[in-house]
Amino acid sequence: MPGDRVGRAARAACAAALLAPLLAVAGCGRSPSVTVYVSADQDEVARPVFERFERETGIRVDAKFDTESTKTTALANALRAERSRPRADVFWSNEQAANVALGAEGVTAPLEPGPVDAALAAAVASWPTQWRDPAGRWFAFAGRARVIVHHPGRVQAPPTSWQALGDPAWKGRIAMADPRFGTTRSHFGAMKAAWDASAAGAFDEFVARLAANEPKVLTSGNAGVVDAVARGEADVGMTDTDDVLAAQARGLQVAMVMPRHFADPSAAGGGTYVIPNTVAIVAGAPHPEEARRFVAFMLDAATERQLATVAARHVPLVHPAGAGDLSVADALRVEPAAVAANADAAVERFFAARRAAGQGN
Repeated sequence: MPGDRVGRAARAACAAALLAPLLAVAGCGRSPSVTVYVSADQDEVARPVFERFERETGIRVDAKFDTESTKTTALANALRAERSRPRADVFWSNEQAANVALGAEGVTAPLEPGPVDAALAAAVASWPTQWRDPAGRWFAFAGRARVIVHHPGRVQAPPTSWQALGDPAWKGRIAMADPRFGTTRSHFGAMKAAWDASAAGAFDEFVARLAANEPKVLTSGNAGVVDAVARGEADVGMTDTDDVLAAQARGLQVAMVMPRHFADPSAAGGGTYVIPNTVAIVAGAPHPEEARRFVAFMLDAATERQLATVAARHVPLVHPAGAGDLSVADALRVEPAAVAANADAAVERFFAARRAAGQGN
């Protein structure tokens, strides 16, 4: 009947009016969150940082991690695939090339501090130009160094330059991670950029000599390289400081050296390659305010200090180093954009050299 319908409508309206404040309170009660795609060691590096961020800000971190074999590459490709409908707010990469490339492609956005982001604005204004994108699409901090790992019982005189890995004495004794992924890819890009700028064709000459030495190319990443040396499957290997330190903490008999890229020690900027962590906001981030707060947190001195004191001992790049911190003397000077621009070609030249040496891919 019409009267019943009117009564039901009135009761529904009253119920909606009563529920509205409750729904509003429930909505406000949702904890804020930020989605971070991260290429860094989960247990040793990333999770402790996330836990401190959550404690200090009340913002929950929803993290998507990489794998040891595909490293940063898989996450970078996921960000590209999601570009029209971004799921991530922030990309924290343990290397530089991917964020440089993503910034150039517009997948990540310039960092623009809001009116209440005083700490972030101050950090951005003072960040060294060497460790940031000119447009603010990424910021670098807390690095690792590329090193040659060796077994001290089998190798008394490890290589002191990267070019020495092409010496015939190391034939059949070298291990390395697949250079299509991770820091090995970035390192190859840096080698090509630096050496070819000094002498045309220098990188091609190096990879030809390296391929002739039949290096073991492992899909288990840099950690697998260290393990291979510890097990006696190789005598030397190309890897990162954090992987060697982690192995030493497990009691493995391995040591490391930081070889130069240019043999002349008087040539400034010719030392080993330092690979910084980088952080960037994703273009169209679903939670832009939380993303800015996360980036501000990552650029704070306390975060670089935290990363310097974990077992991986990341090298402080922006804030003052503390006593006992790992340091790199005379790091290789190479433009990040040049590293990113040369990485693909460097990897292809290496595999071409392997094919020419009869080793296949």
